[in-house]
Amino acid sequence: MTPTSQTAQPLRGLLGRLADGERLSHDEWKRVIGEATTEDLRRLADERRRVLHPDGVVTYVVDRNINYTNVCFSVCNFCAFYRKPGHEEGYVLEYAEIFQKVEEMLAVGGSGVLMQGGLHPDLPLSYYTGLLRELKQRYGIHLHCFSPTEIYGMTKTFGMGYEEVLRELLAAGLDSIPGGGGEILVDEIRRRRRTECNSQEWLDAMEAAHRLGIKTTATMMIGYGETIDHRLEHLRKLRELQARTLASGHPGFVSFIPWTFQPDNTPIGRIIPTRMPAEEYLRWLALCRIYLDNIPNMQVSWLTVGLADGRRGLHFGANDIGSTMIEENVISKAGANHKATEEMLVGVILDEGFTPVRRKADYMRLA
Repeated sequence: MTPTSQTAQPLRGLLGRLADGERLSHDEWKRVIGEATTEDLRRLADERRRVLHPDGVVTYVVDRNINYTNVCFSVCNFCAFYRKPGHEEGYVLEYAEIFQKVEEMLAVGGSGVLMQGGLHPDLPLSYYTGLLRELKQRYGIHLHCFSPTEIYGMTKTFGMGYEEVLRELLAAGLDSIPGGGGEILVDEIRRRRRTECNSQEWLDAMEAAHRLGIKTTATMMIGYGETIDHRLEHLRKLRELQARTLASGHPGFVSFIPWTFQPDNTPIGRIIPTRMPAEEYLRWLALCRIYLDNIPNMQVSWLTVGLADGRRGLHFGANDIGSTMIEENVISKAGANHKATEEMLVGVILDEGFTPVRRKADYMRLA
């Protein structure tokens, strides 16, 4: 079939090809997100979820997001969390403070920590490795730490390569890596948003982690001025990296989490003051599930869209509802103030007709 005839194919034909598991061209995906009904997208995504997860389980995690520092030499204009080096509001948590947070998390049945922070120019590598080693020895918990952007920052600060840094962190107790800092993996938009780490550097850090057998998650932040083409390019890059990783025999990305830009207290919030409508988010959640058919899990971001729409996402391809978020200090400062207990998440999962199962950050089920 020629490119011209593919472009002219009726929408119903494109949806049928997706139902059969076929891949589409960029322009065809663009037509699908622009022209398909929300119900068509929901149905296709829900069927893909059923194929990948026929047991009807929806997973969740009880953990704590510990932001060990807000000092950052990047000045992303969508972030309300960071403080420049030398700022009076900058902080670095002492180990004792982090231990206390971990013990509070364990007291409510948590299984690990998600630890992320700014790109601090002065912390030594021993701060990171010593912290991981102490946490693993003291508590034996799962350590889901340091986004690709932070790994990039460490390479710049310490003059090391990605694999060198990652091997040091692995030896100290690192278990898996979160997908923070992905936003949109297209440099056109990343330059406008003053993101320090470019798209290839983010992808290179992830690929290095995958080569070492480290499981990671991936994210996409939508609604901060990017185009549909940018979003589709982001998905293409992730899918292609995952295909290379799987071909090499490693698990790579174990989950994908699309979430929405939160504008409060951010520099670009004056330009983009409104949040993405739930309908648009759910359509993209569904498209992500269909597009990223080689990433096993899809998480709905109830933290940014709220539980009312988060529960709807369980019928738009998501098989995971994320974390209870015992603590969260980054996007909450930008206005994401939704809260949920474990009981609330379990109740939502049951109400929507699924079986709740607790997991670790690497998606290993605990029950």
